[in-house]
Amino acid sequence: MQYTLGLDIGTSAVKALLMNQNGEIIAENSEGYPLSTPQAGWAEQNPEDWWQASQKVIRDLILENEIKAKKIKALSFSGQMHSSVFLDENMEVIRPAILWSDTRTSAECEEIYERVGGIKELASLVSNPALEGFTAPKILWLRNNEPENYKKLEKVLLPKDYIRYKLSGKLGMDLSDAAGTLLCDVKAEDWSEEILNRLELNPSIMPPVLKSIDIVGSVTTEAAEKTGLSTSTKIVAGGADNACGSVGSGIIKAGRVMASLGSSGVVVAQTDQAEADPEGRIHLFNHAVPESYYMMGVVLSAGMSFKWMKEELFNDELSFEQLNQEAESVAAGSEGLTFLPYLYGERTPHADADARGVFFGISGKHKRGHFIRSVMEGVSFALRDSLELIKARGVEIEEIRLIGGGAKSELWQQITADIFGETISLLNIEQGPAFGAAIIAGVGAGVFSDFESIVEDLVDVVKTVEPIAENVDKYNQNYKIYQNLYGDLKDRFKDLK
Repeated sequence: MQYTLGLDIGTSAVKALLMNQNGEIIAENSEGYPLSTPQAGWAEQNPEDWWQASQKVIRDLILENEIKAKKIKALSFSGQMHSSVFLDENMEVIRPAILWSDTRTSAECEEIYERVGGIKELASLVSNPALEGFTAPKILWLRNNEPENYKKLEKVLLPKDYIRYKLSGKLGMDLSDAAGTLLCDVKAEDWSEEILNRLELNPSIMPPVLKSIDIVGSVTTEAAEKTGLSTSTKIVAGGADNACGSVGSGIIKAGRVMASLGSSGVVVAQTDQAEADPEGRIHLFNHAVPESYYMMGVVLSAGMSFKWMKEELFNDELSFEQLNQEAESVAAGSEGLTFLPYLYGERTPHADADARGVFFGISGKHKRGHFIRSVMEGVSFALRDSLELIKARGVEIEEIRLIGGGAKSELWQQITADIFGETISLLNIEQGPAFGAAIIAGVGAGVFSDFESIVEDLVDVVKTVEPIAENVDKYNQNYKIYQNLYGDLKDRFKDLK
């Protein structure tokens, strides 16, 4: 029996998943690490913490499941997008990594637009807008604010690329992650010389571009000693977390859309056409599946909004079941109470780091259940924003698959179906990006023949939720109010800052 291993280098933990050659999940585990916020709006992590956690989860999987290391044919990776690891000439970390959720780079985003010539020119070159979370603004921030560290800069990697380097000794960045740096020509599938020149960045700081299924090498002797892996285990490039999550959810062919109710929320649609939104309102990235792309919208505070409400508004005194029960007692629309889930700014469609959360329409009749339900509704409205943009780009939608922690709530399932006005599907797989990474490892190393055959075999729809007509009508009315609120408050958000 052969095995593949998927590692997901997330924001809160590294997750590992072991799969056999039949596609059966043998075991999973995870190891957490801290997040540092030195200033308001900053988010940093120590890459060494990722490496120590990765060693532990790999060792534990091998030992606890009594797997012979040589039986693990291949290992691949998923990881948080955009987060920047800065390395010196000795490939040592220069400073803590600046994460995707960090919003310190507003000035650098403006600098990019000035240097390039506006959003339409930028979108024509790299298919995406300049956002605080992306990698390029972080490099410019280093140059503008820490010149001594910038002088040391030899290479820029993303989190999973750093762990891949520690395991294989090889530098590289796969296309699905490179597309999220704002330095990659998505259509040409390589670094954009035009952007690098306009930003006055040395192209040598970026590593070689890889395909997700490329074999980059094998486990080094040093890494084998630290992890318990065999030096015969192949290292496969891997992909961005949303690309891997899409693989693990079967979003590998046209017509399928994934909506995720995780800590952040995403809506992803596979497409065969590399046609970017000229206004940059929706992302276009290379997929982990070769010669394929995906459009993506992002809600920065999806499940995070629900978690905030549970812990901060209700002192963590109610269980998730109790919260759902109270929300179920309230009619669709929360009797006019509307929630904007912009606790940490928003990405799609507003790209506004200054946006903030709002409860609108509070009256004396509103009780706790109204607030709980309105948070669920507000997050699903935010996901609908992305879905509408994807539809506007001409993407034909045949099926919407709902995943993430929030999707375990039957009420939230129904709310999402009603707000979308679409049937949604629930899957038998809940493992997320690490599952996709294990599949990528298998395809890259030849354990699985191709993506479609293994994904169609493993990923099944176990439940569908139909929209309720009267709720759809109500939510269509409320959605107009929801959409108008941002425009009404946009300038006031800036006043708050």
